[in-house]
Amino acid sequence: MLKKFWNDEAGVIVSAEIVLVATILVLGLIVGLSELQSSIVAELSDLASAFGNVDQSYSTSGYVGYKASGGIKARTYGASYYDRADECDGDANVDIVCDDPGEM
Repeated sequence: MLKKFWNDEAGVIVSAEIVLVATILVLGLIVGLSELQSSIVAELSDLASAFGNVDQSYSTSGYVGYKASGGIKARTYGASYYDRADECDGDANVDIVCDDPGEM
């Protein structure tokens, strides 16, 4: 019975079929990973544009507190910061180098 089982070739996969299936799987994997890479780069580009569009300008006014006797109890001075747009802020097409002719 063991010899009959050993010599039975029904359902055997030929090595050429294995190579063909493996080749198709590898090609599909390469295409899938390439598309995944393109999608990740596009999403990170959108994220970089969102960070570039954040306006960090602020302004605070000063405050003075007086004592009952008329003297100054406490004082804080105002401060402000104006966020000027950089060369690469708000680009729809974010590249690694911002001074290339296509970005100007």
